[in-house]
Amino acid sequence: MIKARNLTKKFGSFVAVDNIDLTVEKGKIFGFLGPNGAGKTTTIRMLTGSLRPTSGEIEILGLNMKTHELEVKRRIGVVPDEPRVYDHLKGYEYLEFVMDIYRVNEKEVKERIQELSAAFGVNYLFKQVSDMSHGMKQKLMLISVLMRKPEVIFLDEPTVGLDAKSAKILKELLKKYASQGTTIFLTTHILEIAEKMCDEIAIIDKGKIIAQGTMETLRNGENKSLEDLFLELTAQEEDIKNIVEML
Repeated sequence: MIKARNLTKKFGSFVAVDNIDLTVEKGKIFGFLGPNGAGKTTTIRMLTGSLRPTSGEIEILGLNMKTHELEVKRRIGVVPDEPRVYDHLKGYEYLEFVMDIYRVNEKEVKERIQELSAAFGVNYLFKQVSDMSHGMKQKLMLISVLMRKPEVIFLDEPTVGLDAKSAKILKELLKKYASQGTTIFLTTHILEIAEKMCDEIAIIDKGKIIAQGTMETLRNGENKSLEDLFLELTAQEEDIKNIVEML
């Protein structure tokens, strides 16, 4: 459902993503992890068509991103790290705007909006977006994506700004959707989420993928948490020890 080959993105002389390969199968939850500035968001932006790669090939749903960009975008959903919602609209106006763009079955989607609003405690659709908190906008953005039931969903730090109940509901919903055949690609700094949810994990650092596989593969026979593995692989464990000793 998601394929990237030799994917590279340069900003001038800086290489943000360096010749990476990715494959995600149908119905899998794929965790894409890395330190700040490692290349996670840049990769998602390339995979979803909002940023052109410097080189490399991308296929989503078996379609080449270069030649079928609109078709790909019609069939996927994207929840960015910062909810980008038009401030001058009210919540329900934004959702209607999204429905118009994607030409969805209005009756069916409106029922989904009611269900999702109840699930996430969204009772502010008549409020102006500019008056909403970050968490309120994040829920609105989630509803605007989940209401369409896209075949592939990309989420960049989706639980940031969500209360504990909403974060738990989102995690359970993503598991449910994956079991029904939806493919999930997510980034998160909460390693416990990735460890419990993801079928496969890739770790990127300085633009390169340094490890990829299931939790069992990454552990390689050792009884380590994902947090321990992540800090070892990204060479941060020793830094943490030194910092703590200094304080």
